[in-house]
Amino acid sequence: MMKDVTYRIRLFDPNRDSEPHWEAFTIPYAPGMTVLDGLWKVKELHAPGLAWRSSCRMGVCGSCGMLINGKPGLACNTQISELHALTVAVAPLPNFDIIRDLVPDLAPMFGTHQALLPYVIREDVEERENPTAEFWQSAHELEQYLQFSYCIKCGCCMAACPTFATDALYSGPMPLAQAHRYNSDTRDGGFAVRKEVLAGNAGPWRCHYAGECSRVCPKGVDPAKAIQLMKRELVLDLLHLRKQGCPAPVAKKPTEIKRRDGVPDAPARTV
Repeated sequence: MMKDVTYRIRLFDPNRDSEPHWEAFTIPYAPGMTVLDGLWKVKELHAPGLAWRSSCRMGVCGSCGMLINGKPGLACNTQISELHALTVAVAPLPNFDIIRDLVPDLAPMFGTHQALLPYVIREDVEERENPTAEFWQSAHELEQYLQFSYCIKCGCCMAACPTFATDALYSGPMPLAQAHRYNSDTRDGGFAVRKEVLAGNAGPWRCHYAGECSRVCPKGVDPAKAIQLMKRELVLDLLHLRKQGCPAPVAKKPTEIKRRDGVPDAPARTV
């Protein structure tokens, strides 16, 4: 059983420091303590000015993404006991500028994400603004993009990507995976607009398929797969083999459900 654990934290205060530096802090360990719990203890006992992002403490918001013992991850979801080490080295996510201490500047990532139009686009604007029915999907159609919708935009995949680290033009795995999430949604018709960005130097062709983005994702999303599928869709579009457009809204008719005794039950709810 560990009694104490040492935190090595990469600190940087732009108002005081010319460059980042490491400092070590020793705190008492308690069973079940997460890396985030330890940071709060360091702040309480040693460094009241220590800065980081966190919110939900449940692995949902993605705020507490940081480099933990050399691997990008969520501080709230990482148990100290799982690291199998008496020293916890914590640094801000690489490949981003540092605002302060463990706080990376994620604004460029979200700017790229926004530029790729991460929402459903429809040509029938009137139906979108004043819908008369739902845009129905089959279970199979839902599966085509469902796993990519689990992304929480924590930036861990961007921090692990060797291409994003060396190529300033590359959009990175998070924005590209989310662009594919909407391109593969049968309710969406925005592929033609997004491909103007995707077909250029910022698109998936810069990906070397290292797969690190998928390995570190705390939610099990596979951005590397999304990027490869996106390449296929762009090629099919170039060859005019890609299915175009999006379906019209479908109001399914209520169906009569019969009970075992043959008596008609109430009609099913309209989908």
